[in-house]
Amino acid sequence: MSATPGTALTRLTEVLSGLGIPFLVGGSLASSIHGIPRTTLDVDLVVELLPRHAEPLAGRLRPEFHTDADIIARALETGRAFNVIHIASGYKFDLFPLSSDAFLQSEFARRRVEATSPFGAPLQLPVATPEDTVLAKLKWFQAGHEVSERQWNDVRGVLEVQKGRLDLDYLRHWARHLRIEELLERALREAGL
Repeated sequence: MSATPGTALTRLTEVLSGLGIPFLVGGSLASSIHGIPRTTLDVDLVVELLPRHAEPLAGRLRPEFHTDADIIARALETGRAFNVIHIASGYKFDLFPLSSDAFLQSEFARRRVEATSPFGAPLQLPVATPEDTVLAKLKWFQAGHEVSERQWNDVRGVLEVQKGRLDLDYLRHWARHLRIEELLERALREAGL
């Protein structure tokens, strides 16, 4: 098997599933699935990890991935993201522990399995919905001082591709909660919605 991001993603998701760890794919891969595809240097996953998962997860990922059980455990204690790197391909995966935040809980509960071929190989992946992808991207855009053209283009791409299929009430409800109403309305206007 050649060392590609696709084989790395397949292996990571097999390990997560094998350990019974629910997850979703978000970030730029989700926006590429729902919107306009673009290359990305990493994959973001939200994972429902418990402290007892740290050692088995690291153990099953080694030796194919650079990972460390202590780093995973510390990330879980602090609620911070950690990454694992596929050694043969150099591809990076950012894993975000699922928190009790109301929006993140809603996003996670609404994830849906999508048939996709992000790196050439067909995969079935639990992915954030288009609405949740837009909201999360807008939040990252805001956190980055609203200067990332990539984040903004990802948002617009999802809105344009999914036009007519989006739950606008859901988007507006969570935009108020996340304090990104003005950004959402601007994006909707630019996408002709």
